[in-house]
This record gives sequence, C-alpha cells and structure tokens, in this order.
Amino acid sequence: MFQNLIDVFTTFENLTDPRVARTRDHELFDIMVVSICATIAGSDNWADIERFGNERLDWLRTFLPLKNGVPSHDTFGCVFSRLDPAKLSACVTQWMDDVGREIGKHIAIDGKTLRGSFDNATKQNPLHLVSAWACEARLTLGQVATDAKSNEITAIPLLLELLDLKGATVTIDAMGCQKEIASKIVECEADYVLALKDNHPKLSEAVEKAFEAALEDGAKPSGLRRHRTEATSRGREECRQYFAMPAPRTLPGFASWANLMTIVMVVRTTIINGQERGEVCYFLSSLPAKVKNLAKLIRQHWSIENQLHWVLDVTFTEDASRIRKKNAPQTSAILRRLAVSILSQDTSTKDNIRGKRYRASMSTDVLERILLGFTEK
Repeated sequence: MFQNLIDVFTTFENLTDPRVARTRDHELFDIMVVSICATIAGSDNWADIERFGNERLDWLRTFLPLKNGVPSHDTFGCVFSRLDPAKLSACVTQWMDDVGREIGKHIAIDGKTLRGSFDNATKQNPLHLVSAWACEARLTLGQVATDAKSNEITAIPLLLELLDLKGATVTIDAMGCQKEIASKIVECEADYVLALKDNHPKLSEAVEKAFEAALEDGAKPSGLRRHRTEATSRGREECRQYFAMPAPRTLPGFASWANLMTIVMVVRTTIINGQERGEVCYFLSSLPAKVKNLAKLIRQHWSIENQLHWVLDVTFTEDASRIRKKNAPQTSAILRRLAVSILSQDTSTKDNIRGKRYRASMSTDVLERILLGFTEK
C-alpha cells in the first residue's frame, strides 16, 4: 500500500527546486506530496497545510522520509511563491498522461479571476486564470495566467499550444470569438463552437438576420435543423430551442473564419415565480449543422462554471484566498484545480466534493482510496 502511494506522486520527483541547495531543510518532493494530500483533505491555506501535516505526520512518514518533520507554513508559502508555474503545470499534465485518464473530446475554455490575489502594497492586480476543462472527464488540462480579463484574447492561443487538441471540439465564450483563435484551433486539427456577441457587431447582426429570414412564415430554408429541450427544477421552468443551419457565404468576413460551416441560434425562455424571461444567443462553428450534437456541446460548456469555478469558490473558498506573494497565487491555484480533478474522478466515496474533503480530513483510509483510485488505469 505505502509503495503504491509513493508511486502515485512519482511525476513530481522531476519538478525543479527553485531554492539554493544549502538552504533546503525539506525536500521539494515531500513539500509537494504533503500539499496535495492536505488540499484534497480540506486545507485551503499554508497554515492549514502545516496543521494537516503535523496531525498526519505518522501516516505521512509511512511513505515519506520527512527527516526534519513537517515544513512550517512560511516554508510552504515561500516554496510555492518561487516555483515556476509553467513547470508545475507541465508536471501535472504529465501526471494526467501517466495515469492514463481519458479526457474525452470536448474541451471548454474560460477565465476566472482570483479576487483575493490583489496586493495594494505592490499595486498587483488580481490574477486572472484561463483554464482548459475536459468536460466529460472533469479534468483541468492546463491554464495560463493574465492580470486582467481583457487579456484572455492573448492568453487563449498560448493555452491552446499546451494542449493536444487533435480530434477535439473546443468551446469558448464571446471573449474568445476571434478569427485568430478559430484559426489556431483548426491548425491543431480540432473543431470549435464560439459564442458570438456584440464584439463583432456586423457579423452578429448578419447572423441574426439570417435566422430571421429562415424562420419567416412560408420560408423554406435549406439545411435548417431544430431541437427543443424542456426542464423543471426547484420551481424554475426552462425551455431551450436550438436552431442550426449552414453558414451563409455572404456573412461579413466569412472567408476569414477558418472552416466556418455552421451558425447556431439558441432561444432560452425561463419562468421563475410566474415571471417569464427570454434570451437569444448566437454561435459560430466549424462542425456540420447537426443540431442535437451542437446543443449538447453548448449546454455542456457551462460545466466549467458549474463543476470547476463554482466548486473552487464555494468548496475551496478560492475568491477569499489572500495568497498573493510572487508566483504563489498561480501555483496554489494549480494545486486546487488538481484537487478538484482528483475528487471529481473519485468513485470510492459516495458524497459531494465538500463531503469527500471532510471525510479525507478525518480518515487517512478515505484519502488513500481517493489517491489510489485516481491513478488506477
């Protein structure tokens, strides 16, 4: 069992230690393993990680030397502030490959601001992370940091370069609806579904008019496909109507959008407490006009909000985190996203993610099952 636990973390032995050798009282591998275990088991800051380590020292020493005991919270904070985020992210990506997790064919990309990572003393803006989320597998595949949401346009191509996208479909909200990003996705032998809003006013207006013409009384549009879904939950009634049709070649800038094949319209009607609200959204896609498939991708895109960002805020209290020194906001964010992926994949414990963290904090048996279960191919 204990050798198996060591094998779980082998990938992190290759992580470059940023410290001078003579100043090291604790091995980087030990620091990483304790941090990962503690984060899974409910620790949300460096002091909590130190507390976890001291409470579970006997268990940790069954597979880690920890010659000088558990590092202090200052040591954890210092090491993570100096770690190279790119190298740590690459290490996590390699781990995902090593454990052989199937990531599926749908990758959602979206950004999230770590609101508590600002630092007025150094005039440091809150960190904004753009993440790639494998929707079917519920795994974070990579992330790129910026200092503002508006920089997502430049961050997304950098993130795409880190990923193996061949055969996948990438979905992005309106911020990423850019010709260069569409071209980059196609270059990676992948397809795209991009939300279209007023950042492309002429194109958005033309797509709207194309659907209006197609849906006029008596019109016989070529290739128009429809799909309707209805759902009721907690007093909320929602109807979604999806319309997909081949993209007209007369659209403004049509030739500049790589492999553009289809335009999509989604009409959403929601009734809450007797009040009806409506919303219309448009999308561009390189996929054929198979409306049910496109509807699934558009709906599933929001799992990055529901299963990642919401969990990070509510269960990991990420927005409240005041970790802000040097690289620490980004490296600690990588740690949290790794923990979300591991906990989301766990089938050994029947509970939600908050419950699994709580159980793992109380029982090393539960924690072991979660870790070993993640690495079983």
